[in-house]
Amino acid sequence: MTGVLAGLTVIELGQVLAGPFVGAIFADLGAEVIKIEREEGGDDARRMGADFRHGDALTFHIMNRGKRSVALDLRSDAGRARFAELVAGADIVVHNLRPGVPAALGIDGASLTARHPRLIYGEISAFGHVGPMAARPGFEPLIQAYSGLSSLNGGPDDPPIRSAASLCDQGSAMWLVIGVLALVHRRHLTGVGGVVQTSLLEAALAWAAQKSDSYVNTGELPERHRSGHPGMAPYEAFEAADGPFMICAGNDRLFAKLAAVLDRPDWVSDARFAVNRARLINKAALFAEMAPILAARPRRAWIAALEAVGVPAAEINTVPEALAEPQVRALGMLQAVPGEDFSLTGSPMSFDGERPRIRGGAPRLGDF
Repeated sequence: MTGVLAGLTVIELGQVLAGPFVGAIFADLGAEVIKIEREEGGDDARRMGADFRHGDALTFHIMNRGKRSVALDLRSDAGRARFAELVAGADIVVHNLRPGVPAALGIDGASLTARHPRLIYGEISAFGHVGPMAARPGFEPLIQAYSGLSSLNGGPDDPPIRSAASLCDQGSAMWLVIGVLALVHRRHLTGVGGVVQTSLLEAALAWAAQKSDSYVNTGELPERHRSGHPGMAPYEAFEAADGPFMICAGNDRLFAKLAAVLDRPDWVSDARFAVNRARLINKAALFAEMAPILAARPRRAWIAALEAVGVPAAEINTVPEALAEPQVRALGMLQAVPGEDFSLTGSPMSFDGERPRIRGGAPRLGDF
């Protein structure tokens, strides 16, 4: 499949994760992505972990597939001249450089778009482009902590917990791609580019909005439920005879079907359990009755019985178990990297039924 963004040229000044993930998304979608790196050592992610291939860590390979690399000293006349040549032929510049660095180098959004009116310029910071902390650097766990996101994970008695996924880094990258593509559309209409800005903190606040908006508008935060949901019951993990699995009976119709499978049709007429709001109030009593029933059979047996009547249920898998699932394998997201002897997870979207292919491995430093 020809990449849907073929014809676009992206200059990426990315470090570690957020900026490079922007470039990886564009590369997967067919854009030409030119990664600008320091002459000495390049992107720090090359050394963030053991040597996986070609002297570079696995994280670097994941976030920089399909790109080309140019090593420049942007503080030298020659480096700035070469950068200016590249930008002159580009559609988009993206970065997650430390605040203040682009302006010091003369490559901030205002400067570059003044020289190149059609240029689209996207930047990711830690705390945002305005406010008293705009100049501060930051990293994923720090932002998860500062934003309140960590305080929402886990159960009522758990300490604040960082999400295993880099929600803020990768989320800010996704928002930047969305913003850049919105400006691509506007440029088609007006001929003029522009500047789009986002941050790890803004991404974190967006992910936490369901909880924080509840607090703003009601004065209360929903309780933490580990695998559960504050607005629906039963909608969480339960223990079967051989391990945990999820049941998501998200409305009264599904609850009635669940009750039938568990041979407890009386629950449907029980005032404590008949409707969702009552079940939320009496959740402890309902779960106390469900627990011994569910513990009597293996989870596969329960899942099969629930799926047969349309109640969503699924195993709680480990990563190896998830990768071995027929459904996961059928999606074909794990792709062999051309020219390499390893595989990476590809783009989580398809166009006209076809998933974009990973176009190549990560570049060696200066491999243009």
